[in-house]
Amino acid sequence: MRFARRFAVLGAAAVTVFAAAGCSPAASSGPVAVRLQLQWLPQAQFAGYYAAVDKGYYKAEGLDVKILPGAVDIVPATVVAGGNAEFGISWVPKMLASRESGADVQVIGQVFQRSGTTEIAFKDKNITKPEDWKGKKVGTWGFGNEAELYAAMLKVGIDPAKASDVTIVNQDFTMTAFLNGDMDAAQAMTYNEYAQVLESVNPATGKLYTAGDLDVITMESAGTAMLQDAIFASEAWLKKAGNEDVAVKFLRASYKGWQYCRDNAAACVDIVLKADTALPKGHQTWMMNEINALIWPSPNGIGVIDQAAWDQTVKIATDGKIITKAPTNAFRTDLTDKALKDLGGDTKGEGFTKAVVELTEGGK
Repeated sequence: MRFARRFAVLGAAAVTVFAAAGCSPAASSGPVAVRLQLQWLPQAQFAGYYAAVDKGYYKAEGLDVKILPGAVDIVPATVVAGGNAEFGISWVPKMLASRESGADVQVIGQVFQRSGTTEIAFKDKNITKPEDWKGKKVGTWGFGNEAELYAAMLKVGIDPAKASDVTIVNQDFTMTAFLNGDMDAAQAMTYNEYAQVLESVNPATGKLYTAGDLDVITMESAGTAMLQDAIFASEAWLKKAGNEDVAVKFLRASYKGWQYCRDNAAACVDIVLKADTALPKGHQTWMMNEINALIWPSPNGIGVIDQAAWDQTVKIATDGKIITKAPTNAFRTDLTDKALKDLGGDTKGEGFTKAVVELTEGGK
């Protein structure tokens, strides 16, 4: 989610240009124009939405969808609450923080069913479980991304605020410091930074690092996973006549896009590359495979919120002071329920298995 910072101004420009169109989506004649604000740049993390455009799924629902790239200086919840996009994508805790600060946003579909956050370490560090972080230099990006990690530490009696327990290292958005040995463990998303390490050459062997060189602690295994990519909209916008129907159509087409990417991963990588080539094909192929694994299987159907996962997310967000109290009415399930009712094909992906993706140097 954090790659190629030099493209930061792109998303803001897209928001400004399209917002100038001005008219209410539900009030337009012909195709209904709506905008989707991503939380980062075009990449396989968002392939389902690009596929829904490319394959005509939105068009078939009577929608003209404009996808707005994200950037480091764009907060999707702020964009949506400000009326500059009808839908947004964000990690749930970040959306809840914006909501508590006054942004009018509400989750209407939970696409990622599990967390992709990990903490990785080279084998010689002997960090195989959360307890092993004690006394070590442990990296995190901050900016709200640390909540799962800190919760995992506290769960095993490590206080991230006590230097005598652990040294917290602020990571940048590359894995250079980790590869240089500046920290014992580093935060990494399964679909991005973890792959960056495996795309790097081990100077001791002259070959690429392998999974066997690393120990990986997932936040899922630590029991502190938080819900990540969700679709949200403004409650005020949803209350306007016709907009709930627009939202159902948008969700149905988006979910169909994700079904397509599950079953046609290589084609979806090509679709994403048509939108942006900042990340090379090999890296995008890895990302697509890992993103599918965060979505599928969806035990209750794609987009359905698991109440226990929501409650855990809220608790960790509250304990980590991302929000001050548990929110009320921060999500609704009826729109996804309606979308799934008329969505054909396999909506749960119970038989999904990850493919084997071989990485090359630099992810080419």
